[in-house]
Amino acid sequence: MKKKLFLRGALGFPIGIAIGYVITICISLRWAGGYYSPCVPELAEALGSEIGAVALQALLCGLLGVGFAASSVIWEMESWSIARQTGVYFFIISLIMLPIAYAAYWMEHSAAGVLSYFGVFVLIFAVIWGVQFAIGKRNVKKMNEKISEEKQN
Repeated sequence: MKKKLFLRGALGFPIGIAIGYVITICISLRWAGGYYSPCVPELAEALGSEIGAVALQALLCGLLGVGFAASSVIWEMESWSIARQTGVYFFIISLIMLPIAYAAYWMEHSAAGVLSYFGVFVLIFAVIWGVQFAIGKRNVKKMNEKISEEKQN
């Protein structure tokens, strides 16, 4: 389990950076008026330079990737209920995501900004979890149908 956790975390770092980069491109296409916006202006202002902000953001995205990838082993804990897996996973990724989002200025630095960001985070988590659950349920149904067909033959 420790080896799997380490390997997933190591793979998660470059994946996190890549996802972060793609997100900046998508945001730039939507809101930057034809320019590339590699990070939020508040982060560049806080660090005193855009390159420093971009480097920090890349590191933070990599750490997010490590956290999400490594914590995915929770879904393989077969002795745990789906409720326990979901709760522990949500708790861990919240502890990873929210401080990083705050440090990267992805949320307004106020109580309202933190609560708003957390609300959006919960909504996105719930949608992704629901989709994954439905896919898993459908796959189990298909497997059970195949087993039933094989038993009848």
